[in-house]
Amino acid sequence: MNRRAVLRGTGGAVMALPFLDAMADSDRNDGVPVRMVCTGLNFGFVPRLFFPEVTGPDYELSERLKPLKSLKNDFTVFSGLDHGTEAQGGHGGVHAYLSGVLSRNSRGMPEANISVDQKAALHVGVQTRYPSLQLASGYDTNNMISWSAAGVSIPPVTNVETLYNLLFQKIDPRMRDSTQAKYAARTSILDLVRKDAEYLRRRIGTRDRDKLDRYFTSVGEVEKRLTQASQWLDRPKPTVEYRLPAAANELDFVDRVPLYYDLMALALQTDSTRVITLALGDIGASYGGFRISRGYHQLTHHGKVPEYITELSVIEQFHTSQLARFLTQLRQVREPNGRTLLDNTMVLFGSGMGNASSHSNRKLPLLLAGGGFRHGEHKSYFQDEAKSQTTLAGNLFVSMLQRFGLETDQFGLAKSTLTGLEVQA
Repeated sequence: MNRRAVLRGTGGAVMALPFLDAMADSDRNDGVPVRMVCTGLNFGFVPRLFFPEVTGPDYELSERLKPLKSLKNDFTVFSGLDHGTEAQGGHGGVHAYLSGVLSRNSRGMPEANISVDQKAALHVGVQTRYPSLQLASGYDTNNMISWSAAGVSIPPVTNVETLYNLLFQKIDPRMRDSTQAKYAARTSILDLVRKDAEYLRRRIGTRDRDKLDRYFTSVGEVEKRLTQASQWLDRPKPTVEYRLPAAANELDFVDRVPLYYDLMALALQTDSTRVITLALGDIGASYGGFRISRGYHQLTHHGKVPEYITELSVIEQFHTSQLARFLTQLRQVREPNGRTLLDNTMVLFGSGMGNASSHSNRKLPLLLAGGGFRHGEHKSYFQDEAKSQTTLAGNLFVSMLQRFGLETDQFGLAKSTLTGLEVQA
């Protein structure tokens, strides 16, 4: 059965189907796609409360990781990984979390500071309604973690109701034709802009040509998105029973974040997308609904003051608890290849900030779950900095991209996969 099969009824009614066993390749049993989810926290974690003290499979969960106790064999904790000197900049370095390269240092690189999620999305192409989804709990320029091959940050969806509508709101037939015409008009306008830009390119210097080349790439990416959106206009969106609570966007951070995770799980399950990023930054007004007395950012600069760390722990423990809830949701979904949705989805959780109190982007807190890798360990990559370079977090991204299906041995500044991280047989 074709993956895009639908049920057709009277009056032109159609309904999308979920991923059925009959849609998988029964001979090779590999018809189920691999997915990628990357969650990034703007302010990182208190290192001593995040990293376990012992390495290997017999480690004890740290205070921060205790909410994940029932999932211990489904994830790996990494210590000693970061992006080296190319991603240092305090809060201004957090945007390099998924790329390993600061935007200002991306000049001359083949794909600028493209992030790992967007590299994976290019591989997906038009196979899903959305090649990728970029989400955020609030708009924060320091936590723009998705970057295109043109070195342009991709604005996230910050409105949870908008996200729900993108995934599941039916397209009004009366609007479809006008929307199709708008897409066509925009495409033709882009063609005109590109012709003018090519004419201009012949009349400018080398530095300006470099800027213009990035502009060309951006235009091409826009055209691809418009073409893809046009192709999906006539295809029904999936039907789900899930409903958002009233005034979902007005909820406090503590009540709104679980909704993002719920919709992410549904987006993966319905194959609406295979690549998702979620940026979790400031908690907003009213202390985000947490029982704390100081702002999140203020607490992260705790200076080892016990009272600050106690309140900060409330927020950090919330994040790992929500991760545990999300991973459990994925683990409860059985897919046609006999594995769970978690087995078929790699979930990266961490931050581009190693220690917010000292503004350090070194020794990033990173955790990878699912995706068919061998898990259940704390892997340490600490090096003698006087003798050896730090292992790049980009090596982890190379491993993730290979698992996603890309034939590549490098990503950004990383030139190999991560030693010791293996795929299950």
